[in-house]
Amino acid sequence: MAVLGLITAGVLDYLKIGPFSDKGEPVSFGQDRAAGSGGQAGGANGAQKADSPVLMPTGPAAEFKNTETLGDGTHIAVTTLEGKKSGFTGKVWVWAPKEYKNPKFEKHGFPVLIALPGGPGFPDNYWMGTNLKLQSSITKWYAEGKSKPFLLAMPVLNPKNNGTYWDGSDIPDQPKMGTWLTEDVPDLMKANFRTIKSRDGWAFMGSSSGGFAGMKSVLKHPDKFKAAIASGPDFYPDSPLWKGHPKERDENDPKLLAKDLIARKGPEVYIAFQYGTREDPITINGVKNFVKEYGHGPVHTMVKEIPGGKHDAYTYVPSMGQGPIQFISEQLSDPVPAS
Repeated sequence: MAVLGLITAGVLDYLKIGPFSDKGEPVSFGQDRAAGSGGQAGGANGAQKADSPVLMPTGPAAEFKNTETLGDGTHIAVTTLEGKKSGFTGKVWVWAPKEYKNPKFEKHGFPVLIALPGGPGFPDNYWMGTNLKLQSSITKWYAEGKSKPFLLAMPVLNPKNNGTYWDGSDIPDQPKMGTWLTEDVPDLMKANFRTIKSRDGWAFMGSSSGGFAGMKSVLKHPDKFKAAIASGPDFYPDSPLWKGHPKERDENDPKLLAKDLIARKGPEVYIAFQYGTREDPITINGVKNFVKEYGHGPVHTMVKEIPGGKHDAYTYVPSMGQGPIQFISEQLSDPVPAS
């Protein structure tokens, strides 16, 4: 059996990296068939209902290339997106669960989860690899009734890797990374996938600086996004690029955004925090203080403490299945049929 296992593993590796590898091959998510429908769901040949909760792919179809094939046959694919609103061009990886191509959901819009990395966040987004098991975990959690069958968008977080962070924001005279994350990346998903029109179909997740950016994006744009999972997040826009721009920096401070949202009494948002007990006390206290000060009114929060957990994605993914993914999923839409 051991020899057979080695042979099987060798064959699988050969198929993955050898001449039968499908890495780099074009991937279609059905966007070509649905694009050009006028962006509305329901009906055929452009006869769409304007009041449908579903947005069919608006096009134009992006050129996706396969980067990984999961055991269930789903693909993680990548494209280079020229952001029309931000002016920034960068890579975005995408993934659709197997349910997306199930005939049962043929005309259903799916919820979208935008997954942001920590660290440099350029030229890659570490959620696009299979080593962290984010995609297979979502499949597992959906089967367990804990999660929605999310479409994943995994964009680069920063415009370059030089030790500087752009705080997922539009810093004056810099690449507009806030617009990239909250406008261009969602527009890519709308152009190529069946999505949900309302904010009930849109959420963020991220770790470290990506947790900050995702949480901040929801607090800044509660009309577009409803929930976030923030793992080991930062809590202050501390990029040195803010120098000379205190007003714009404050407009991207999650504490001030939460304070304003509370004063306006909504819209309601839902943020699931995670931290490991072996993380820096600054991170742990940041979560505790934010929840104590701002976790009320329209700002709904939960906290998952990970015993022995460190500040890394390998810690965060398994823990997401122990409360956080269900917390946000309960507030988001199931795949919804066109009306």
